[in-house]
Amino acid sequence: MASRTPQESSQEAGDAEDTQAFLDTFLQDFPAPPHPESPLPWKAPGVALSLEEVQGELAELSLSFLGNRSAPPVLASALTHAALSQLLQTNLSEFRKPPDPEEEEGDEEVDKAPVTMLDAGGLARSFFTRLWDVCSQWQKQVPSTTRNLHQQWLVSIHAIRNTRRKMEDRHVALPAFNQLFGLCDPVDRAYFAVFDGHGGVDAAKFAAAHVHTNAARQPGLPTDPEGSLREAFRLTDEMFLRKAKRERLQSGTTGVCALIAGSTLHVAWLGDSQAILVQQGQVVKLMEAHRPERQDERERIEALGGFVSHMDCWRVNGTLAVSRAIGDIFQKPYVSGEADAASWELTGSEDYLLLACDGFFDFVPPQEVTGLVQSHLARQQGCGLHVAEELVTAAREQGSRDNITVLVVFLRNPHDLLEAGLQESRDLLLSDLSEPKTSPIQRI
Repeated sequence: MASRTPQESSQEAGDAEDTQAFLDTFLQDFPAPPHPESPLPWKAPGVALSLEEVQGELAELSLSFLGNRSAPPVLASALTHAALSQLLQTNLSEFRKPPDPEEEEGDEEVDKAPVTMLDAGGLARSFFTRLWDVCSQWQKQVPSTTRNLHQQWLVSIHAIRNTRRKMEDRHVALPAFNQLFGLCDPVDRAYFAVFDGHGGVDAAKFAAAHVHTNAARQPGLPTDPEGSLREAFRLTDEMFLRKAKRERLQSGTTGVCALIAGSTLHVAWLGDSQAILVQQGQVVKLMEAHRPERQDERERIEALGGFVSHMDCWRVNGTLAVSRAIGDIFQKPYVSGEADAASWELTGSEDYLLLACDGFFDFVPPQEVTGLVQSHLARQQGCGLHVAEELVTAAREQGSRDNITVLVVFLRNPHDLLEAGLQESRDLLLSDLSEPKTSPIQRI
């Protein structure tokens, strides 16, 4: 059996102390499960949920609640999985809501098959009771599922409303993907995503709760992560369209997500939110954004009977500036919900991964990112925690008025990146100094 290094042992001891401290504090603040008449400790996810929405929405509720209380990410994911698994194994029929007569008499295009709707408040209360039970049990004996991650992720995230009336972006960072979904194979997984909503925030919120949940449900995730991500986008689009019909929603969202599984990076995307990879200071292009002016996208839209026109920018049917998205119920099928995906083997020479919405990439070209990051690391002496703020500021200064979200995942230690950049500058300087100078007479 492999022995632990002193650093690893020290890290594990610190994580165990953090876990125990959180559980002790949680049970001091909540000495008993929520009383049926008392307010919930966190807002329920709406009024009603369909059965297919329960897992994603309650997982999102739990992670938000535990994150707000500064739970360690691995512990928050493991607690969420344990409590949610208990709830999903019970008979949920007690939470069934009677059908709404107005909805039944409304849109004739609503699917004829009856949809079972569940009371979101009751589900949330039952979930919090189980979360309290799990915390009480783990205070006495913490299971191995809360063990430290093999890969410690340094992630910098910054998101602003900017000059828009509403913030319609959403982002996701799940370094403990396996713990959240109870995956026990030897492959470590981390998931990151940015969703850029339009016409309202509902689609972006929905995608931020369900794309990764649908990916984890795919039997092929261990063998075909790329295909599983594409299927997750497709299923999320179908789910949101059903919700949009029920609740008369018209919003949509672009999105880009990255699943790092072992030493492989898998990226999937819809629309013009984008991801880039930086390797030894050079930008690696990972994807091509879905915009109506792309020849293949224009041909697809026109083959379906739609059109692409220029009205301050290229738009689908004179409305949307993106050709693929989750939602946008009145623009289907011209605005497609089918994602693209691709994979790259990571060699260890990669610097960082950057995901952002068009509010960033429309104003900061990918080639400028490396210089901005390097200058930030130089000023911050190798600390990368706030690099996303620097990038957002750059987009604003270059004219962006849109919502801006930037998510940077460091794949190497920022201090090492800084030193590599400084070494490259020194090498270039020495090369210039050592180059033989030629006199004008010799040149002739």
